Amino acid sequence: MPSRYTSRFAPSPTGHLHLGSVYTALASFLDARANHGLWQLRFDDLDTQRNVKGSVESILKTLETLGLHWDNAVDFQSQHLADYHAVLADLMADEKIYRCQCSRKNLPLIYPQTCRNQNVSPQISHSLRIKTDARQIYFNDRLQGNISQNLADEGDFILKRKDNIVAYQFAVVLDDARQNVNNIVRGMDLLNETPKQIFLQQILNLPIPNYLHIPILVDSNGKKLSKTTFAAKVDLKNPNHLLFQLLELLKQLPPVELKTENVSEILNWAIENWQPENLKSTL
Repeated sequence: MPSRYTSRFAPSPTGHLHLGSVYTALASFLDARANHGLWQLRFDDLDTQRNVKGSVESILKTLETLGLHWDNAVDFQSQHLADYHAVLADLMADEKIYRCQCSRKNLPLIYPQTCRNQNVSPQISHSLRIKTDARQIYFNDRLQGNISQNLADEGDFILKRKDNIVAYQFAVVLDDARQNVNNIVRGMDLLNETPKQIFLQQILNLPIPNYLHIPILVDSNGKKLSKTTFAAKVDLKNPNHLLFQLLELLKQLPPVELKTENVSEILNWAIENWQPENLKSTL
């Protein structure tokens, strides 16, 4: 019997949600509910230097106001540090990762394996890199189609940074396995990171989820809407109007009369009529 569809939305608590992040959250929510699945909420809060006080509460309020109610308890990466470090210790014992003392500022795009065969002392400031190989990673994205990438084009990538913060690529793989996530809906900006995550899933003998990468929202300069480009906090004064706008951006063709309905009615319509393939026209 196949496992129940299980997905997640995993924002970083680095500020308020902007239109681009709510757009992705709604797509993920609708895909889960249309498939009678679970939709979980996880805060990717490992990069403590970027975390902003009050962000968690703000994000929870935004999702609740828009009717995007999650299943199970809210999860925080920071509650699982021991798990990440235990797996890193196992990988080190199996000689699948190594200590690297190189400074990223002075490195080419593809890491030249400078420290792979050196015995860098654990007393020296170091990151941890995984030993990659030239395997070809294949996966079928539900929207983007067949994707392939040779891991040699990426090089040995970091699993733990020099500042002792566990890297996103590594944490997210363990997080998704821990939460039994088998379907991931997220922005196109993460498409090129997926082969690295699949490689880690293979190395760690973890299940590989299905992926659906949607087009991202951009500003007037063609740059991704993000906190670094000062994207504005979403306006929650009229949540039904905001949801209607998001459905238009997601190419769901909501009927005009839906705009004046309440949040619950709009979401019910959106779940029943969810067609992610409509987003192909925006690629």
